[in-house]
Amino acid sequence: MFYRDLFTKHIRIVKGEGVYIIDEHGKKYLDASGGANASVPIGHGVKEVIEAIAQQAARISFTPMHLFSNEPAEQLAEEIAKITPDGLKTTWFVNSGSEAADNAIKIVRQFQLERGTPTRFKVITRWQSFFGNTLGALGVGGHTFRRGKYMPLIKDMPHIPPAYCYRCWFNKQYPDCDLDCALFLDRVVKQEGAECVAAFIAEPIVGATTGATVPPKEYYPIVREICDKHDLTFIVDEVQTGIGRTGKWFCIDHWNVAPDIITTAKGLSGGYTPLGAVIVRDGIVQQFRKNKSNLVGGHTFSANPVSCAVGLAVLKYIAANNLIEKCREAGEYLIKRMRELQEHHPIIGDVRGLGLMIGLEFVEDRKTKKPFPPETKLANTVTTEAMRRGLIVYPGTGTADGVSGDHILLTPPYIIDEKQMDELASILDDSLSAVEKA
Repeated sequence: MFYRDLFTKHIRIVKGEGVYIIDEHGKKYLDASGGANASVPIGHGVKEVIEAIAQQAARISFTPMHLFSNEPAEQLAEEIAKITPDGLKTTWFVNSGSEAADNAIKIVRQFQLERGTPTRFKVITRWQSFFGNTLGALGVGGHTFRRGKYMPLIKDMPHIPPAYCYRCWFNKQYPDCDLDCALFLDRVVKQEGAECVAAFIAEPIVGATTGATVPPKEYYPIVREICDKHDLTFIVDEVQTGIGRTGKWFCIDHWNVAPDIITTAKGLSGGYTPLGAVIVRDGIVQQFRKNKSNLVGGHTFSANPVSCAVGLAVLKYIAANNLIEKCREAGEYLIKRMRELQEHHPIIGDVRGLGLMIGLEFVEDRKTKKPFPPETKLANTVTTEAMRRGLIVYPGTGTADGVSGDHILLTPPYIIDEKQMDELASILDDSLSAVEKA
């Protein structure tokens, strides 16, 4: 195995039950990360999903999508169309969030060619954003730590400041800030030349890089207005936030704004198999049809029938068990518990989030918001202490500026109950005390 971390002894996980995973030695961990950062919305070992896998594999496990269609993919696309914002009814299936980002960018570029505006190719993004680890996704990402080593290989795109109220790049405070972070998009479009800009891409709530930073209520309506003004395609990355994580099917719905493209993955398959999706506005698809043109590209396992059967089972399970409402209620309780911890732990600078996507940012000095030096590896230390005590959280570094700053992200399964959230808070309390003492 070429492990991501070559200097850590990796513990083998052998089983999952609900919100817990169990290692080869029988130790149980509360999975507050939801797999790999928001990938497990309905919990481990759900029999309805396991049965869907077995039943579909017994029928047909693979179909080449350049030649054939399959029933699970068609049904999943229909179900997705029922929960998306108005006007987004066509889905292109891929295998991951990174692939979804790459394909969204390719669709935008080809759309510009189809409509006769070939000079438009730039995709504006935000600093402190993250859309995946492929070179295409890194090109529109904005996290220095993740993209720095690969800069000679990627196509860099224009960036604007993040919507990051805790560390406002304009040294202002909401609501007396004029939403400069949103209005900056208009300035950069003009500076780059609107005739060269194709799209703007953003995560509704930034997860991996800043730890669940939530923009103000006016932010995305302003962004939508600017995109309309300059005829830009608005891409929303819902790889982490989608499929109910924030208490709505799609996080952008909190702002009552409809984008032009949605990318999603992770929770779409519940963590049971790789699956991603690019959901495209009808007008974009119609332009392709009008020109009798097809999307250039494809992936071997696109719209895999087993993966799509899993996605269908996950969506049905969420709806049947009212898990989005439960997610919203659980999120309110968990963020309350985290703010209680903040009162007793001076290294917690901020607690934020929506639904069951909650971030804790750590600081050396709460008054000045000074981050710990990168060499301290504070987030990793907290994560290690928590894991020793049976709790899995997701660490983030470069939170403040791409290089310095630390946070952890909590994205447990929607089925987590109050007793389990109390367990989470208790273990995290002990872990933070150990870190502060050290």
